Amino acid sequence: MRLNHLLLWSGDVARSLDFYTGMLNFVRIEAGEGYARLRAPDGETTIGLHTAPEGQRPPWNDGVGLYLEVDDVDGVCRRLAERGVTFDQPPEDMGWGWRHAYLRDPDGHRLSIYHAGEKRFLPTPG
Repeated sequence: MRLNHLLLWSGDVARSLDFYTGMLNFVRIEAGEGYARLRAPDGETTIGLHTAPEGQRPPWNDGVGLYLEVDDVDGVCRRLAERGVTFDQPPEDMGWGWRHAYLRDPDGHRLSIYHAGEKRFLPTPG
């Protein structure tokens, strides 16, 4: 079993599409009324952006975060900051051995720009 596709609810799909393609370099596959599908810049994972059903608040903080692994966390975060992205947490080495920076997309979904490398497959130290 592989995780290939993620669905994110959006209050404004066009705004989210601009963020993911313009800031994070995702590639647009298709976009229509209330829907867009994107491919990660590296790899085969896709994201579907969907307008939340009318009158319902999307589950922004339902415990799901989007982790985007890069080789150079500091360099990517520096480039994003130059484009106007603000961070909840700048790049930092975490106790479990990964380097993380945290930010929010326009709908408030928590994103992590991180690097784990081979540590992703190892138990947490300590």
